Order: sequence, then structure tokens, then C-alpha cells
Amino acid sequence: MKNKKREKKLLHYFMMKNIKIPVGISNFEQIRENGYYYIDKSGMIAEILKTESTAVTLITRPRRFGKTLGMSMLSSFFDITKDSRALFEGLEIGSSGELCGRWMNQYPVIFLSFKDVDGLNFASAYEMLVSAISDVYKEHLYLLDSDQVNVYDREIIRRIVTGNASTAEVKKSLALLIKAMREYYGKPVILLLDEYDVPVAKASSYDYYAEMLEVIKALMSTALKDNIFLKFAVLTGCLKIAKESIFTGTNNFVSDTIASSGLNEYFGFTGEDVDKLLRDAGITDQAVSIKKWYDGYHFGTFDVYCPWDVMCYLRDLQRDPAAKPAGYWKNTSDNAIIRSFIDYAGSSITGKLETLMSGGYITQGIEESHTYDYLHSSEDNLWSILYFTGYLTKIRDDELTDTLPDGVSALTIPNAEIGEIFQSTVQTWFLDKAKLWNRRELFEAVWSGDCQVLTEEMNALLRRTISYHDYKEDYYHAFLAGIFAGAGYMVESNREHGEGRSDVVVMDPCGGRAAVFEAKYSKTWKQLGRDCEEALRQIDARTYAEEFEADYDQVLCFGLSFFKKRCLVKGK
Repeated sequence: MKNKKREKKLLHYFMMKNIKIPVGISNFEQIRENGYYYIDKSGMIAEILKTESTAVTLITRPRRFGKTLGMSMLSSFFDITKDSRALFEGLEIGSSGELCGRWMNQYPVIFLSFKDVDGLNFASAYEMLVSAISDVYKEHLYLLDSDQVNVYDREIIRRIVTGNASTAEVKKSLALLIKAMREYYGKPVILLLDEYDVPVAKASSYDYYAEMLEVIKALMSTALKDNIFLKFAVLTGCLKIAKESIFTGTNNFVSDTIASSGLNEYFGFTGEDVDKLLRDAGITDQAVSIKKWYDGYHFGTFDVYCPWDVMCYLRDLQRDPAAKPAGYWKNTSDNAIIRSFIDYAGSSITGKLETLMSGGYITQGIEESHTYDYLHSSEDNLWSILYFTGYLTKIRDDELTDTLPDGVSALTIPNAEIGEIFQSTVQTWFLDKAKLWNRRELFEAVWSGDCQVLTEEMNALLRRTISYHDYKEDYYHAFLAGIFAGAGYMVESNREHGEGRSDVVVMDPCGGRAAVFEAKYSKTWKQLGRDCEEALRQIDARTYAEEFEADYDQVLCFGLSFFKKRCLVKGK
């Protein structure tokens, strides 16, 4: 039997070994030249060129949905300094000979990312911005020796390269680079700007929004507004910043979001993409679990998987065929946006979070354009941000029994991974909040064995939390342990005691006392009393308390039962 399992494991391993999974690689040329598995998204090039008269195309998608790889592909395709025919051979765009003849490697390209423009204060972030701009200039040092470029412009270019440019010169730096490259090549320039909104998003988090917005707005307006040296620009980011805030005066401006788009099949993996990937990897048996964990995003008319998650899981399966799906996406962000929601939570938001975490949906108006300084100015903004950043998705109209008013959408958590992020964020929030609450009366009730007061205090705390019934006992175990966290007690959860595992044990060594808690989740509120008694019987039957009796003068035992936000406590 063991040999058969081992043979199956080895077979699985070697079947997947032929596929090189490009986890963490967002460079198109590196993927294609080194034989990494690539799901063909080159059709996006033709879609973008259908509207070549559009001066600026802004594409917003959640993080880790392939924006940077898509921009890298565009750069490889258009860049006049490269020969990309081999890279696109066999891909969808390669079959369009006429289009490739007119566009492939025919235009000068600026490919710039603002993903690293971050800092705790404006001076630090501005330094990172200057560094990013300097780096892209260093890719075009040939301009310093070109007679086609104005001698005075060359002096400014030299200062930008060395990091000695004035603020005014930095604000005009993109416009200057576009102009200089146009003069050098004799052709208009294509600008590709990835993660355009990171500088202002970080600035909003650290209270230097106005200063950073001034710089970014100047960069955008001088580069994009009525620029005769620009062929077109493609920008990507997480949120669409209101045109009036950052793109004032920019003409022929088109935005492509998850709510309204012609490009949705090119960001993320479609069901067909994943089916083919799993067939090629020889692991079609993983289709159900991958769908449960990483599918569920509805972008326009397409159902989309998160590509980062799918590739990370396939990599783990290569290493260990028994690997279970995990939350990879949560490790790419601090999920501060959910935490900000919970901190903001009033009764309305709390109720909606509980509905979502129970697998239900909420109905909300969605606003596509935002300014980062007003993200938390209204509840509608908050839900819109969760939608556009990938923490929620729309339920399709044909999946609803009721007709929604115009401008209102039904939102739900897309998959198991995002559900887990909500759960862990809520639990962390509760642990932090519990440390600030006055729990003196609750502690006194525990050590005096006053079950009536303990019941009242537990119910008061439950009413102040975000919870939902599908957590069942695991949620309440964490809730119970969290109450005593940071209060000077030793807390053990689910440790072996006696003949089994008690849920929570709280020890007060200085006071010579310990409390053993066993919690049950009741299916109805009427069963609270019965389940409390069952919890106490379990403590006795499995001798949870006995090991503490030699070390503590007082050992108290409590049976608890929970139903949603109701609790009953009994002791012995």
C-alpha cells in the first residue's frame, strides 16, 4: 500500500516536472526566452490598437492579476530597439501579419513602474520617485550624445540621471523624456506606466497626500495633456483616480475597469485557461479545489481566477503532491483596507460584514472614480474600494432572484481564500480591541465562579464584535482566548489535557488559580442550556482539570455554549 502511494506521488511529481511555473516573474521576455509556462494574453495588443487614437488608456485591476506582465508584453511588442519576432511566435498576435508589420518594434517605448515609490514621509517617497525616474532615464543615456536633442535639454537629462534635478524638472521629466526620444527616433513615443497610483495611495496612508498629489499631477499633465510627441499611453493601477484630481485636461482618456471593460479576459485566468493549464500539468483532479479557492471573480462578462494564486499552488504541488490550497494573495498585501473597514465599523457595516462572511451578499452602489484623500468619506466608497481591489466581486444579475435598482450591485466574497483573509483580519482586530476593553468585571466573575455575571459580560463583548455563525466552535475558541490575551494571564488553547483537548485554559500562577473552559456551538438559542451541560460533562469525562489540581489552589471549570451573538455560561 505504501509503495503504491509512493509510486503515485512520484508519478505526479514527474508529470508536473515538465512545466516551469513562473511564480514571481513578471518579465515577458524572461518567461518566453526561458521556457516558462505562459498563458497567451497577446490578444490584448490588438484590442488596445483598435482604439489607437485614444491618447490615454487607464487599466485598473486588483494586485496580482497580471498587470505588470501585460505591460512588459506591450513593451516587448512595440519597442523599436528590440527584435521580438521570436518572442511572439506561436502566440495569438503573431497570426496577425499586417498588424505586426505596422506595429511590432516600430516605436520608441518608455516603460516605467511606480510600484516602489513609498515612504513614511514625503521626503522619503519623493526620493524613491526621483530614483525611479532616474533609472528609466539611464536606459536612454544615448540621448546625452545625440545632436538631435537640444543641448539645454541634455543638461537637464544629465541632472535627472544623476539625481540632481530640481523639483520643477522632476515634475516635467516624463514630458522631457518623451520629447527627447521623439527627436532622436523621429517617431512619436509610447508611454507605459505601471502602478501609477501607488505614490498617492501610500501618501494617503501616511498623511502627505497633498504634497505627493501635486508632483504626480504635474508629471501626468505635462506628459499626457496635448502632447504632440506622444503616440499613446497605457497606465495601470488598482483604483481609478478621478480625472479631475490627477488627469485634468487630458483628452481622449479611456478607463478600463473590472466593472466596464473590453480587456477583462487578458487579466487573470479564465476557466478555459485554467482547464488547459491543469491538463498540461496532468493534475485535472485539482480542478474543484482550485476553483473553490481561487475562482469567483467576475470581471465584466468573464469569470476569472487569480493567476498568482493558481501558479503558486501549482508550484507547491510540484514540491509536494499532497499540498493543500493556501492563501497566497494575502501575503502580497497587508490587507490594511479590510482593517480600516472594521475600525470604521458602525452597526450597518458590521451587519454587512457578517452577512458577507456567512456566504451571503450585500447590495451597494459602486463608484468607479475616487480620490485617495476621500476614500473613507462615505460607506459607499468603502464598499466600492473592496470591490475594485478584489476583496469582493459582483453577483451576476441572472443569478439573483430580485431585480436591483440602476446603479446598485450585489457584492459577495469571491472565494475561500478571500473568505479566510476576512476571518483572520476580524480575529486579529478582535484580539487588538479586546486588550483595550475593560474586562475587570469579567475576570472577577471568572475567579469568583459567578456564572451569571460572566454570562452578562460575555454577551456584552459578543455584541461588540464582528462574527458569523459559520465560524462555529473555532471562532468562539479564538474569541474566548482573545478575551484573556494581554491581561497578564497564561492562556493555552486546544492543548492536550487529561484524555483529550480542552478548548481554553487560563492560568494565574501568582494567584494560584486556573480556569478550564469548554465551548460548544448551539444550533438554536433554545439549545444553549443543554449544550452547556454537555460541555461540563465533557470536562469531567475527559479529566481536563486534574493535571492542574496539584499546581493550583483553585481550579474552576466552565461550560459555555454560543449561538451567534448569544452566550450562556455554567460552572462547577
